[in-house]
Amino acid sequence: MFDSPELLLSAPVMALVGLCIGSFLNVVVHRLPLILERSWKRDSAELLGVAVELPAEIGLARPSSRCPACAHPIAWHENIPILGWLRLRGRCSACGERISARYPIVEAATGLLFAAIAWRYGAQPLTLLWCAFGAVLLALALIDWDTTLLPDDLTQPLLWAGLTAAALGWTLPLSDSLWGAIAGYLSLWSVYWLFKLTTGKEGMGFGDFKLLAALGAWLGWSMIVPIVLAASVIGAVVGLAMKASGALREGRYVPFGPFLAGAGLVVMLAGPQRVLHWLGWAG
Repeated sequence: MFDSPELLLSAPVMALVGLCIGSFLNVVVHRLPLILERSWKRDSAELLGVAVELPAEIGLARPSSRCPACAHPIAWHENIPILGWLRLRGRCSACGERISARYPIVEAATGLLFAAIAWRYGAQPLTLLWCAFGAVLLALALIDWDTTLLPDDLTQPLLWAGLTAAALGWTLPLSDSLWGAIAGYLSLWSVYWLFKLTTGKEGMGFGDFKLLAALGAWLGWSMIVPIVLAASVIGAVVGLAMKASGALREGRYVPFGPFLAGAGLVVMLAGPQRVLHWLGWAG
């Protein structure tokens, strides 16, 4: 009964797949910045010819998941998405240290996202492609929120995957994808330099340019303005709310990447034509 694409790519099955992918995204979000930081320290030390103490080498698969407080290895049954956390009541089985609720929240969010994509695109292989797109955006949003970093290790493959998918005829015309990538990069690049020349400060990082270029490659040039508008408005509201509540410390800023990624997900699920209709731009 599992040989039917309609069943394998149905919303309930994709939700279960999303739960498992969400568990892996938790690992990526936690470990990838650490992997990159170690690599940067090592390369800088070699360039300067100095000796530095590097943290232990880790990968996305090794070592196995452990409690950050007591290094207790997490058993397979403790690592079951959502259920493992609930069974442990949100605490390490060895030391009793609290386990962040963000882990099951990310798993649940990924499951819901995959189910929504399956419902939006139906039982076809293209659904898997859009699920991968959504998973990478979710990982980028969380990493940027935690570290104000949008790693090239994720943004550049996402960009090239979008252009390749368009070239193979899977998503949108290649010209729309190519101009979307160009418009996405140059729009924020121009804003960056205009802000820097007028204020002497840097208003955003280069990772934002690359993320918007990737979104343009997947969603087309016509979606660049709606994505930037939505991300700017929501980002400003969140930033003001955090500043008013004291959650935003002096001298810090709210990263733009999570709002770009969120706007990209909305456009992907709603569809470009519906977004243009919402804005009154549809012909």
